[in-house]
Amino acid sequence: MEGALLVQKYGGTSVGDAERIRNVAGRIAAAHAGGNKVVAVVSAMGKTTDDLIDLAESIARDPAPRDLDLLLSTGETISCALMAMALREIGVDAVALGGGQAGIRTDAVHGRASIVAVDPKRVRAELDRGRVVIVAGFQGFTEELDVTTLGRGASDLTAVAMAAALGAERCEVYTDVEGIFTADPRVVPDARVLREVSYEEMLELASYGAKMQPRSIELAARYQTPVLVASSMSDAPGTLIHGAAERTAAAMEIRNKVNGVTYERGVARITVRAVPDRPGVAAALFTPLADAGVSVDTIVQNASAERLTDLSFTVDGPELARGLEVARPVAAEIGAADIAGRGGLGSVSIVGTGMQNAPGYAARMFRALHQAEVNIEMITTSQIRITCLVDESQVERAVRALHDAFELAQEE
Repeated sequence: MEGALLVQKYGGTSVGDAERIRNVAGRIAAAHAGGNKVVAVVSAMGKTTDDLIDLAESIARDPAPRDLDLLLSTGETISCALMAMALREIGVDAVALGGGQAGIRTDAVHGRASIVAVDPKRVRAELDRGRVVIVAGFQGFTEELDVTTLGRGASDLTAVAMAAALGAERCEVYTDVEGIFTADPRVVPDARVLREVSYEEMLELASYGAKMQPRSIELAARYQTPVLVASSMSDAPGTLIHGAAERTAAAMEIRNKVNGVTYERGVARITVRAVPDRPGVAAALFTPLADAGVSVDTIVQNASAERLTDLSFTVDGPELARGLEVARPVAAEIGAADIAGRGGLGSVSIVGTGMQNAPGYAARMFRALHQAEVNIEMITTSQIRITCLVDESQVERAVRALHDAFELAQEE
């Protein structure tokens, strides 16, 4: 794109060392030389965030969230400053801004803050001076001027928020892969890059492990900001994420196909058996779990028989013991017959808007898993996703079977 306002984001692998920072600086310089106004959001170098967490935990058993945010924000600040230096070294005027300097204001939930406003006044002023603006991702500031972080992978969120606030033509997310694949290429060698995908499909894919932070997709959809996901290490065209109404006619014609297969490991299931079917029971069970910080994902309730029902839900594997500890006394209090937990599970999902109005997808999925001798533990659906809970040892076999069954290796 030439003569556009672009927001680019470069992930930790892309800026992992001095050579890669210089490579990215060259890409940014090329975009700027094309007459574009460029804002580049950068992540921390390589494993810097993990190293900082390890360092903090070697000093304090339970670091204060405010102190930890201040520490972790330095990773992106380092990348930001180095990128500005690299650009000036090749003759491009650039300025490095922290999240607060770039106008990203958040709430005070340290470790997973939410953006409440973006005031890009300083960024606009620097662009008007002809400069490339480098913004430290992953961070913002509160009304009290405390530094916050937005959660793991949230430099994507910084970039999309900045693109939306500036009215950029699109947000370009550069990473270590060539785009959004039909499946994880480490599991499915013939997985291919999707040329385009809708916000709705990408949100489902991102929630189940694809290369984007889910909150960033929600924000992009809300403000209708197109997002290009591409590699910082090649010139491959990447994947464009945008509204379904903007799809090309050719792409619309193949909407009867599933777009991708995703998976998740480390899932656990808790089942409360013979729960009395009366108002307020679900609230009595899930409120204490929320208060204890146990995040519940999928919930399935069986049809009531004799005014009793079974209620199953999934949690992250490491939270199984805590979930059972919280739920067990509640189950006894509401009169449930029993409660049981099982770890060592995973999930596999097929995703595609084509499933909204066409029959046969569930049957085809279940048949493929049956033929691959994968046992289904639980099933959940949304309008554009079908997910099966399976034994963790069978996840990769299930992914490959579904990728083959829906012929996703074939070019559109």
